[in-house]
Amino acid sequence: MRIDLRGKAALVTGSTQGIGLAIAHGLAQAGARVGVNGRSTESVARAIASLRETLPDADLVEVVADVTTEEGAATAAAALPDVDVLVNNLGIFESRPALEITDEEWRRYFDVNVLAAVRLTRELLPAMTARGWGRVLYIASDSAVVTPVEMVHYGMSKTALLAVSRGFAKAAAGTGVTVNSVIAGPTHTGGVEDFVHSLVGDDLEWDEAQRRFMREHRPQSLLQRLIEPEEIANMVTYLSSPLASATTGAAVRVDGGYVDAILP
Repeated sequence: MRIDLRGKAALVTGSTQGIGLAIAHGLAQAGARVGVNGRSTESVARAIASLRETLPDADLVEVVADVTTEEGAATAAAALPDVDVLVNNLGIFESRPALEITDEEWRRYFDVNVLAAVRLTRELLPAMTARGWGRVLYIASDSAVVTPVEMVHYGMSKTALLAVSRGFAKAAAGTGVTVNSVIAGPTHTGGVEDFVHSLVGDDLEWDEAQRRFMREHRPQSLLQRLIEPEEIANMVTYLSSPLASATTGAAVRVDGGYVDAILP
């Protein structure tokens, strides 16, 4: 299969590092014009420079905006007109005992991980449906299905994204626009490295820390290792393409077999 996104414009939120940066790379490599989004000019410039190291001819657009605000969402939408592919990747996470999570933290996780995606979908989906083609994707998590005791608030927000995705897929029914969520499993990013060390100790070398984390905290993983961001990006790039035209309203798993179920 050849994935060809030439002539398509894609906006990837929170794409200056980690999974978002890998997704931006995958979409740009397939030929899409990609909006690289972050909150600061510096972080976006660094991400674009990083992408150009391997994709010197990539069509990249700086999208400096805090998409967790109404103003920022409007700025992002205006920076890349006629978005064909919206990847709602932005998300936050942290470890916190369930009974210590405050009302303010619950609201923050919903605002950042859920409402920001809803807002951008509401902003960009109508034009996609009017054109008769588009892709909207939400980067969810295994935590949407297997709620982690150490971050219930994060799990809640990812569960909500599955419902949001299914609901907007119904809103776009019959228009040529597909809407899906991607259930990402435990993934190797800088932020996750910090999270792993916070659980297993800062004194361990990374390879040993990763093995201990998977053994003690994610033993149900069939992959038995952390997933690399590029592996998530491969699925997102496929779902963003014309090849995935019959996949909509789905929660597609890239979880290394972490979720112990046949269906999500």
